[in-house]
Amino acid sequence: MTRALITGGAGFLGSHLCELFLERGHEVICMDNFITGSPDNIKHLFGRDGFSFIKQDVTQYIHIDGPLDYVLHFASPASPIDYLEKPIQTLKVGSLGTHKTLGVAKDKGARYLLASTSETYGDPLVHPQREDYWGNVNCVGPRGVYDEAKRFAEAMTMAYHRFHGIETRIVRIFNTYGERMRVNDGRVVPAFISQALRNEPLSVFGDGSQTRSFCYVSDLIEGIYRLLMSAERQPTNIGNPAEMTVLQFAEEIQRLVGTTAPIQFLPLPEDDPKVRRPDITKARTILGWEPQVPLALGLERTIAYFRGVVT
Repeated sequence: MTRALITGGAGFLGSHLCELFLERGHEVICMDNFITGSPDNIKHLFGRDGFSFIKQDVTQYIHIDGPLDYVLHFASPASPIDYLEKPIQTLKVGSLGTHKTLGVAKDKGARYLLASTSETYGDPLVHPQREDYWGNVNCVGPRGVYDEAKRFAEAMTMAYHRFHGIETRIVRIFNTYGERMRVNDGRVVPAFISQALRNEPLSVFGDGSQTRSFCYVSDLIEGIYRLLMSAERQPTNIGNPAEMTVLQFAEEIQRLVGTTAPIQFLPLPEDDPKVRRPDITKARTILGWEPQVPLALGLERTIAYFRGVVT
């Protein structure tokens, strides 16, 4: 049985990855310090064969007994509210945390996968975004703590690959939604759904013409798993190329929830990307991957989950 260390394993994406790895016969060591993750996301995994948990800050020295085959670094605040409230922690987990987890992979001879982000492209001047685009990032703006932490993490990951010969993979994750997203994490999906369920006005920033694309969580983690098991070392986009405006998305949430709550328009935050859509040609070609879950179905499942947690 192969063993995988998943940092940030009690988070939204990390917890789904822990499940997938267990289902596919891997032993999973989940590591989290619950800054943004939650014990509730993994409580159903405790007592399951092959699952263990370590509560730890990944910016500190990491010791794992026994062999490791895979290290997946998913620990990081990942929403604007989180990284604006925790700018130093965000920078540290992207730099020190990446360094520590790469050190574990080097020591164990494990394959390493970095969870990077579409935010490495910043407010892009190229659309859709391909992996060979270098981005348009304001490194001293409020979002720079997240964008640059991930860009640095990518650079360090490739340095370990080139200098130490570590087997590395880098996934650039685009907007993802699904069960276990935090109600108050500030991202558009939980914000709109929770507002609609409370019959509160849906907060659209700017005029809502900025675009986003939304990938359901089961599709995303399947793409991540395929990338880990592939031979592709360069960054790879995983996301849904179906693009829509934020205003269109708000109207879709209104329809699916059945709310009469209106839409309210608020000032656009600084450096908010005007467009966001992945070019997934690489993932289709190399991994044989593309999203399978239609938006309406994924949102129905997500709304059903939020009905149980929104108060």
